[in-house]
Amino acid sequence: MISRRGLALLAGRRPLFSASASSCTSSLALGLRATSLIRYRNEKTAISRIGVAGRAWESTTALDPTATPPATPPATPSPSPEADGDKSGHIAVSTNESILFFDSQPAQLSGVLAWLWKTDYDVADLLKRFESSSLGIMDPIRLVKTAIPEDLPIKVTEILPRLKDGGAYVKFSYDATIDPAEIEATLIKRLADHPIKPWHSLRGVTARLVQGSPWLEDLYRYPTSLLKIEFVPPSPGVSPEELPEETLYTLFRKYGKIADILPQPTDSKVTPRYAHVGFPLIRDSIMARNCMHGFIVNEALGGGQKGTRLRLSYEKRVKAHSIWNWLSSHSRIVLPIIAALLAGLSVVIFDPIREFFIKLHIQHSLNFKDSKIYKWFKKQTGNFSLGNKKDHNDGLGTVWKHRREVIDQVHSWLYETSDTFIVVTGPKGSGKVEMIMDQSLEGRKNVLKIDCRPIVDARGEAGTIKRLAAAVGYRPIFSWANSMSSMIDLAVQSTTGVKVGFSETLESQLVKILQTTTSALKGVAVSERSSKDSDAKLADDAYLEAHPERRPVVVIDNFLHKNEENGLVYDKIAEWAASVVQNNVAHVIFLTTDSAYSKPLAKALPDRLFRTVSLGDLAPDVAKNFVLSRLKDQIADEENKPEEDKTKTSVRRLDLAQLDQCISTLGGRLTDLEFLARRLRTGQTPRQAVDEIVDETATDVVRMFLLGKGTDVESKKWSSQQAWHIIKSLAETPSLRYNQVLLSGPFASSSSTVDAEAALDSLASAELITVRTKQGRPELITPGKPLHRTAFAVLLRDRVLRAKMDLDIITDMSKAEARSIDKVETELALLGTLPRQTGETAGRITYLLGKLQASQVKIDQWDKETVQLKKILNEEY
Repeated sequence: MISRRGLALLAGRRPLFSASASSCTSSLALGLRATSLIRYRNEKTAISRIGVAGRAWESTTALDPTATPPATPPATPSPSPEADGDKSGHIAVSTNESILFFDSQPAQLSGVLAWLWKTDYDVADLLKRFESSSLGIMDPIRLVKTAIPEDLPIKVTEILPRLKDGGAYVKFSYDATIDPAEIEATLIKRLADHPIKPWHSLRGVTARLVQGSPWLEDLYRYPTSLLKIEFVPPSPGVSPEELPEETLYTLFRKYGKIADILPQPTDSKVTPRYAHVGFPLIRDSIMARNCMHGFIVNEALGGGQKGTRLRLSYEKRVKAHSIWNWLSSHSRIVLPIIAALLAGLSVVIFDPIREFFIKLHIQHSLNFKDSKIYKWFKKQTGNFSLGNKKDHNDGLGTVWKHRREVIDQVHSWLYETSDTFIVVTGPKGSGKVEMIMDQSLEGRKNVLKIDCRPIVDARGEAGTIKRLAAAVGYRPIFSWANSMSSMIDLAVQSTTGVKVGFSETLESQLVKILQTTTSALKGVAVSERSSKDSDAKLADDAYLEAHPERRPVVVIDNFLHKNEENGLVYDKIAEWAASVVQNNVAHVIFLTTDSAYSKPLAKALPDRLFRTVSLGDLAPDVAKNFVLSRLKDQIADEENKPEEDKTKTSVRRLDLAQLDQCISTLGGRLTDLEFLARRLRTGQTPRQAVDEIVDETATDVVRMFLLGKGTDVESKKWSSQQAWHIIKSLAETPSLRYNQVLLSGPFASSSSTVDAEAALDSLASAELITVRTKQGRPELITPGKPLHRTAFAVLLRDRVLRAKMDLDIITDMSKAEARSIDKVETELALLGTLPRQTGETAGRITYLLGKLQASQVKIDQWDKETVQLKKILNEEY
């Protein structure tokens, strides 16, 4: 008899099977891109071949198209793959045929098997392989043949290797008098008595009878130890039954030990209904899936009247988001741990790098002009210089001669072991920085300068951190990371209620930078130690205490600049400086213009006395020599001019005769003298230069203090009336008593919303005035610098400005007296409501009446002055 497949082959139709090398190689990448189906028939008239290659169920091998089919179809045709649904991936089984599944290879070796199956075989080759098994122990066909006993009453008709599952389907025919279950039992007993164990498998080959309808899919689904069993109807229109755990256990226990059975939750709306069966071993799961897929549970087992079909698929036991779900569910534990790990990573990786850069900054290693090579080259080439050569002497030699005693004093303190601060005070422009950096520390190697002005003036915490880091050479610095961490902290705290601590406060960031700087300073101090020294055995702390000359010097400039705005920075710098001094790590020099420096420094070092140096204005003769030294080079150039230009030189010499008077006007402030020298160099006479300087200063005073248009007007603590009162008083007298000012009208007026002492402190910080102390208490108020006295006099001669400001003061004081009168009248009215006038209230009434009269007298007098002031404002420009 010729089967339908034989007819198809004879008719030239393309077969459905290919076992090419490309299909087997593709199985390694895709899970199963080729499934080989071997069909062996006893009929010699037809041989068919079914498989998957390239696309599922498409053949890549064709037989002779010239073959002609027989004239008549067979009387009893065999089932056709097309007719039985081979295109759907199922195996057709006829009468007296069954299928065995052999588990012969670990699923992990599917890629190796696909690589070995790299040759395209025809039917004759496949038959030879089943007979001879030429590929050896790795060939699944050989293992299947070895596992089937020769005396087993079956005839193998097809072998379908399942490389992805590490096994093979074997279709066989048997006699009608034999039960397939007996064949299964015989085969299982034979494999138990005589196990076949390849070197790569400890379990050996196992076999089970396929009870369902296997599905030969080539999807991206790989074996797992967890099976999902869906309960579907065997045919359309039938309602399936959900099997209980006991039935599932009965059906699947024979394939291996079951770890757990998880039924679908009762409140789940997912259809079809399902259950999960978990196996400890993945090979048991593979065997159960290949044998039970498509099995129809009858009514006796609880499958319902029409039965229930089981549809099996592999399920991942560990979900892809399980780890993330656990982390997100335990954020109170995980996030602090992550923060701690990040902090530890920062310390381990970045702190040594930052300390290295701070050392380079202290030692000025990145400044090529301080290198030995540059100094040697400059020495060998004389006046060689890569920078711009100064065209004149800086003129500070005269100043340093005048202050030589102070310079030597500071220099000697740096060689003492005293653990206290060196404080250099003086008004702005007195040359504190130049004296310390260029004179007292001249030739010293390791000097670290920290300027507090840009740090305090920075906007926001990130800017403060960034500028402090730049001042000490602390890098890399991630100032943006703190803002991002703050947002993360806020988001986590709003969701979990716990502050994680990703972000650091400004205080902690400042402390961290300064602590790293301390380590770098200590490393620099002991870097020049040698094992040949006599005290080489001393510890680092003892060595630094014994050698104060080896300690670096930290210069903190502009300390207490705008003290009222950012006290945290000053407090932390003072505390850090105290620890550095007490531990003998470095010398610390504070440069400040604030006379109240002792309060924050005493808080940091409560049991120490500070070494203090006060710098004042230069004496008139020193100031004159300073200006002349700045003009010396230009005067020499004038003398070398041709004869026709001598007149200009004599005129310039004649103009310098006014210099003494001009210096007495300017005073001895270095910045003002430098400004004068620059104007004289442009060709102005001393009188012209001083007049312009005074006018500019007066304009700045009006703009900043009287009209409120300064840069710090928002944070000022004085009123325009208070500032004008001091300007007017200091223009008439060189100094004012401190308490006298507090008791004066604009400061003592109850209408003033600004505290009197705070206003004076703020004016002193703005350098309009200088408050001198005596035994710790404020005593005198003087102009901020000598130039201000002349500028105040110029402002006082401005009749319009004076009238306007006096009018504001009178108006303010009149309002205060009016409020005082209202209070007096209210109290008198209250006393008038008493039933009778007693002797006890007579004194109070007399006092109130006298106060009322005094206030009214003042108001009358101020009204007369107001008339005159308004007349000036109306008539003059």
